[in-house]
Amino acid sequence: AGDQRVILDQVGGFADGVAVKEVGEETFRICKELIDGVVLVSRDSICASIKDMFEEKRNILEPAGALALAGAEAYCKHHGVQGKDIVVITSGANMNFDKLRVVTELANVGRKQEAVLATVLPEEPGSFKQFCELVGQMNITEFKYRYNSNEKAVVLYSVGIHTVSELRAMQERMESSQLKTYNLTESDLVKDHLRYLMGGRSNIQNEVLCRFTFPERPGALMKFLDPSSPRWNISLFHYRGEGETGANVLVGIQVPKSEMDEFHDRANKLGYDYKVVNNDDDFQLLMH
Repeated sequence: AGDQRVILDQVGGFADGVAVKEVGEETFRICKELIDGVVLVSRDSICASIKDMFEEKRNILEPAGALALAGAEAYCKHHGVQGKDIVVITSGANMNFDKLRVVTELANVGRKQEAVLATVLPEEPGSFKQFCELVGQMNITEFKYRYNSNEKAVVLYSVGIHTVSELRAMQERMESSQLKTYNLTESDLVKDHLRYLMGGRSNIQNEVLCRFTFPERPGALMKFLDPSSPRWNISLFHYRGEGETGANVLVGIQVPKSEMDEFHDRANKLGYDYKVVNNDDDFQLLMH
């Protein structure tokens, strides 16, 4: 209703500086006189604007302060505004490291530079390698997979995207190979929780758990897979790119004890730093 204040049942707390269930009486009076319209923006868009401001000015805005910046961008895009001076008010410094972690996770999604997907794979040797080949030149930015005793496994992953058509073409490649693929980019539940809880407890026969450091360059993942798959089954994979310092990767591979010497020989020839961490107490506690 445009002529009266309303009380909302729920309010998202991310932009907590403006997260009120009821607009103030004086604020409402002024808005009725001066405001011509309202622009709605998503949490992801706010995160993207925080990143933009940091990269351009090295200033870190709070979510409520970046709200106007995200709204102005959405307004200009919707109306095709170009070559005009747009003024927005950014305020406050209500930012902490916990919230900053969320911002960094969602900023690329908000800028349409990253997409979150899930693909169903047959649980058989070589399927993981086939999946990577179908991803093609798309840059994988995060990857979560855990072996399942059932016939199917679900891979949760993120890819850096440049155009909508590239993402659609990759999904079509998956579907044409009978690998059902879901775009979960808009799901806050997946981005906030399920991407971290993906998998579960499982006792895998002959599983060797390793930490690898992958160089951040195209082809690093396929170079790793070539000598190991389909020779041995990949049972766990968690990858997150971290920039020029390289990517920390946790890998589970089913290798019989009699073939461990061959495994170490192949791993050493890769030239990637790695360490076997089978006896890590935290892994045993949380995953077995």
